Amino acid sequence: MRSRHLLRAALTALAVLLGFLGPLGPGTATAAPAAAAAEPVRIMPLGDSITGSPGCWRSLLWNRLQDAGHTDVDFVGTLGPQGCGQSHDGDNEGHGGALVTDVASRNLLPGWLSATRPDIVVMHFGTNDVWSNRSPDAILAAYSTLVDQMRASNPGMKVLVAQIIPMNPATCGECARRVVALNERIPDWARSKSTPGSPVIAVDLWTGFSTASDTYDGVHPNASGDEKIAARWFPALAGLLAGDGSGDPGDPGDPGEPGDPDDPGRDEAACTASFRVTSSWQGGYQGEVTVSNTGTGPISGWTVRIALDGGGRIAQAWNGVLEAGADGSATVRNAAWNGTVPAGGGVSFGFVASAGSAPATVACAATAA
Repeated sequence: MRSRHLLRAALTALAVLLGFLGPLGPGTATAAPAAAAAEPVRIMPLGDSITGSPGCWRSLLWNRLQDAGHTDVDFVGTLGPQGCGQSHDGDNEGHGGALVTDVASRNLLPGWLSATRPDIVVMHFGTNDVWSNRSPDAILAAYSTLVDQMRASNPGMKVLVAQIIPMNPATCGECARRVVALNERIPDWARSKSTPGSPVIAVDLWTGFSTASDTYDGVHPNASGDEKIAARWFPALAGLLAGDGSGDPGDPGDPGEPGDPDDPGRDEAACTASFRVTSSWQGGYQGEVTVSNTGTGPISGWTVRIALDGGGRIAQAWNGVLEAGADGSATVRNAAWNGTVPAGGGVSFGFVASAGSAPATVACAATAA
């Protein structure tokens, strides 16, 4: 046994010596260095209490990514997890009570970026600014400051920016309309700020989200709200991780050539529109219309005509192109990115109306793909 140990020690020493001496001569085989493990993609969830306190949509999003095969991701932030009842990477940058305008003016983000070095930022920020009656101009200027700081940290930074979830707290009667005023400007701001090397992509978290059923206080998401937030972030983030550009809702891809209307095998184009009121106030309300493809094939465009039963006019719309009629009626056509709807699928758009009563009549027409 002792001689065997001595032999093993001698062989080990010889191997170490040969490692120091390098190759013994031409043609001598040497072991190739081990390939460096790929760095995970570092993702920073950035925002206020909706992101961080406890921000359980993050746990749902993390697990959706894992289930979809995106296991090479690392959520990062200077703040740690706050429970949420399932295993997930809980690091985040969600600061309860924070205003994005204050974070920008106090130059707080560069320190967080330096400590965490993200590749992608997922940002839902501005709820407290809206509550504090900061203007959309001020909020978007703060967004621009943060994006500039992100690019100073990482020139190839990719940024997903939310059209924030609705809010209707008991102590802020104007907050619902202020959210709408901010959200309708975010897509154009994102397009103006985006570059090929550092895309800035607006993600609609507002449409289909109800303060009555998806929050516990008119502001913060409950379990169903967390599910909806994660479901909206997932395709945009998965598209960026896949590297195919599908995270950008502004690029719907090639819809293909229209079919021959005389072809008996051509799929039928049909859609229906349904309307609901999401919030109301004295002299007006906020409505949502869902367009459903009820045909046998995909559609490449849709048009909804809206007649306000209580009179008044539609003042603004989002996720669609508004054409107001002289009689108070309105037509909303699909935006460039949401016209293509698969059979059985649907999309939604919102509007604000000045009207004495809420009901509206909606009718839909579809264009075959």
